[in-house]
Amino acid sequence: MNKPVVLIADDEDYIRKLVSTALDHENILVYQAKNGSEALEMIKRISFDLIILDIMMGDINGYDVISTIRSQGINIPVFLLSGKKEDYDKIIGFGIGADGYITKPFSPVVLCAQVKTQIKRYRELLDAKNQYFKIILDPFVFNLKTYTCYKNEIELPLSSKEALLMKFFMENPNQVFSKEQIYQNVWGDNIVDDNTIMVYIRHLRSKIEENPSKPEYLKTIWGIGYKLSVE
Repeated sequence: MNKPVVLIADDEDYIRKLVSTALDHENILVYQAKNGSEALEMIKRISFDLIILDIMMGDINGYDVISTIRSQGINIPVFLLSGKKEDYDKIIGFGIGADGYITKPFSPVVLCAQVKTQIKRYRELLDAKNQYFKIILDPFVFNLKTYTCYKNEIELPLSSKEALLMKFFMENPNQVFSKEQIYQNVWGDNIVDDNTIMVYIRHLRSKIEENPSKPEYLKTIWGIGYKLSVE
């Protein structure tokens, strides 16, 4: 799993260093911003797992930073860090999309525990969401967003048509398809070109099989067609 990445935005050097040191001990990579403008610029360029924002900053306050990123559809978890302890301030923060509210002074140990818990939940949510955009047939994974295919977590160098062919077979595992059915579904044409299909089957086998001459996955069913054989 990749090292978690956190942004701390606060106009006090002491607070930034305290948070950064505490999280660094937990093997978390920390970026620092001394105001809201810097924070917004970093959020544009870097994928964070969590953001910690001071409310009262000189140029753009923490509330406005949250409002801005939420309006842009950025759903990274955000903790507000503030000396304000009134319920009213907390209600405002949660109302505009904050995921946590930490009051100063704070315990670095407690802060680390909250950050680690929130990052774990966020990553689990992302993993669950991403499963909807993948076809998983061990050892293959097809990403429906990027139209990339992986075997044992290594990306296969497929052409666009090979990717479409692999997607079709992975959507219909262990089913036998005639050349006519393959051509209609992948090429979108009723006039079948046998040679084209054989060429692409051969190319695909060369990329997904350990031994293309003795295919383990993309098998020929003599007299009928082809199937992707997976468990």
